[in-house]
This record gives sequence, structure tokens and C-alpha cells, in this order.
Amino acid sequence: MNAFRHPLAVAILAGLLPVAGLLVATSVRAADAPAVASTVAASEASPVAGLQARWAEIKYGMAANAQAAAFETLAKEADAVVAAHPRDAAALTWRGIIEASWAGAKGGLGALSLVKKAKADFEAALAIDDAVLDGSAHTSLGSLYYQVPGWPVGFGDEDAAREHLQTGLRMNPAGIDSNYFWADFLRDQGDDAGAVAAFRKALAAPPRPGRESADAGRRGEIEAALAALEG
Repeated sequence: MNAFRHPLAVAILAGLLPVAGLLVATSVRAADAPAVASTVAASEASPVAGLQARWAEIKYGMAANAQAAAFETLAKEADAVVAAHPRDAAALTWRGIIEASWAGAKGGLGALSLVKKAKADFEAALAIDDAVLDGSAHTSLGSLYYQVPGWPVGFGDEDAAREHLQTGLRMNPAGIDSNYFWADFLRDQGDDAGAVAAFRKALAAPPRPGRESADAGRRGEIEAALAALEG
């Protein structure tokens, strides 16, 4: 594994590397991004539905330099959902996903503290329900383990990544995300042939009702990855 080449690892490490006497981050500071009004209204029937929808809007429909501020706002809304549903493993999982996404958008030293919070949320979710969201907490935790730098900077661990990603894949063998992150991990490991096969399986995943925007955005990422690997 070479986690230091992964975008999230680079985003974290960029905050540590002096360039021309300055500390560099990979994205615009949250204070420079336009304010984003809250659109989340969690329901008792599905506390995470609003978080899921807003996450997809930010991730796939917003300019990169505005995402950090938007994810920060969404993270606060996720805090409220978790406060109202403290034993809801899905709510903890989605707060972790939002924190990890915010880390990727923010970059620099602050990103590492956010991915540590995300890791804690995924672990808390798994302690409540090991199979939450068809293995999504395993998949999300595994994705952190290979994207985050290893010791002494972070907690990156390719063996832990493989274990959690494969568990997520066993729980959701046809899922778009479980196959996408497994493929991305294989690509990070240098297994391009395995990555192509897994990306193609992800591309063939059945649609998820209510997650149309997320599915469309993920498919775009998969197609770009395949073009790079097969081009």
C-alpha cells in the first residue's frame, strides 16, 4: 500500500509540509466558502434520510471549494440527529461518513482530527449493530484505514482495511459502495486487474431507492476510475 499517494492522505499531509515558508492545504478554507443553509429534517421513521440526501447534494452537486463549509454545517446537523438517537447505529455511521467527507474537503491538520472522530463513530456503530446498513460501517471504516497515513502521522493500516472492506463486501456483495471501495483499495495496492473487475461489479450494482443522486455520482466516479485504468 502507498497511502501517502491517496487523496485523503495527501490532504492530511499537505498541512504538514512547508512550501515557500507556508503551510499548504488542498482546499479552500471553510471561512472562504459561501454559507449553506440547512436542508435536513430528520424524521422518526428514518433519522438519517435527510443526512443521506444532503450529503449527496454536497458531494456530487457542489463546487469543491464550497464543500468544506457545507459538510461542516451538515456535521452539526448529524450531531443533532445522534443526540436525538444516541443508540441508532445508522445515525452514528452517517455522522462518521459526513466527518470523513469533511476531512477530505478540508485537508490539512484539521482533517486528521476529523477522520479520528469518524473512526470513533464507525466503531461505536459497530458495537451497537455489527451489520448496520448492510455492512456500510465496516466498508466506511475500512476505507479510512487505507486512505489515512500510517504511524506516526495517523492510524492507517492495510490489514485492518482489508478485513473491514471484505466484511462489508460479504454483507453486501452486490452493493455499489462495498464494491467501489474494495476496488479503490485494490487499485491503491497496485492490483489494477482486480480493481477493474471490482469497479465493473460496482457499476452493475442495483439501484438504491431514494439514493438516486448518490448512485449517479458514484457511477461517475467508477467510470472515471475505469477510464484511467483501462485507457
